[in-house]
Amino acid sequence: MINADIGNYRALISGMKEKDARLVQICCTKTDGYELTYSFDTGGAWDHIRLNIGVDQEIESVCDMFGPAFMYENEIKDLFGVKINHVDPDFCGEFYRLAVPAPFGGED
Repeated sequence: MINADIGNYRALISGMKEKDARLVQICCTKTDGYELTYSFDTGGAWDHIRLNIGVDQEIESVCDMFGPAFMYENEIKDLFGVKINHVDPDFCGEFYRLAVPAPFGGED
């Protein structure tokens, strides 16, 4: 597990791309902010990059490096309310039909 911060997570993820890793999933958990875990597989070996951000922090999408990330990122935006910029394509909060916005984001 590699702990990242807002200043280096994209460089770490870029390193996974350079290793020809496959993005397996992006998991989000509500803490006092949000904890995002990016999991990668390289020939059967798994690596994880964990990023902790505040509720109001914005992060950049990684779909420019791993195209399928747009699905995970849209899901995280819809379900948790995490602010992720430059997701492509961005479903703008309509990836899921939800009765309430960001149902897993909740209050601290």
